[in-house]
Amino acid sequence: MEITSTTLSNMFAQIADAMARENDRLCELDGVIGDADHGIAMELGFSAAAKAVQALDLASAEPTLVFNTAAKSFLNAVGASSGPLYATAFMRAGATVKGKPVLDEGDFAQAFIAMARGIQERGKAEIGEKTMIDAWLPAADACEAALSTGRTLSECLSAAYTAAELGAEATKAMLASKGRASRLGDRVLGHMDPGAASAVVVIAAMREALA
Repeated sequence: MEITSTTLSNMFAQIADAMARENDRLCELDGVIGDADHGIAMELGFSAAAKAVQALDLASAEPTLVFNTAAKSFLNAVGASSGPLYATAFMRAGATVKGKPVLDEGDFAQAFIAMARGIQERGKAEIGEKTMIDAWLPAADACEAALSTGRTLSECLSAAYTAAELGAEATKAMLASKGRASRLGDRVLGHMDPGAASAVVVIAAMREALA
């Protein structure tokens, strides 16, 4: 499977559509342990990224430019903590595929893994702290394991999606150590982290776009 800049543009459009559909649910999750605006921020960020990418000359733009454009537009649209995190993710993806006019399946899988590592490094979060990294890091590990055994990109992203879902579900049993939720103590128990929930939405949309 060849992944062109047009393919990536369509992927960002699918993520933006998914965020619009999930806006209310994500805000509801965030309302319990945060500012109730996570769904709004994610819809704004991915909508801006998708529009900016679609405005490129996709016939000549390389995938690196697509990812870097998405990063800049997401950061400009979202001032909350998720802005720098996803901007870093897309910039790392862009750096991973720099110089390649078209991506193969392995290239995208490596870019996907770089996104997760970028989020972790930027946010300095670890597994078990009730953040989006509880979904992103298991997803990257699952993708990497599947890639190492010669699986297709679709299979890699399916494994990533399953791991992300399990990771997001696991946040219900976690206390929070970062952000506003960290001040709520055990009142956060039983509630899924909204950042982990939105990570699952992103990964699901990627899987659907690149299946």
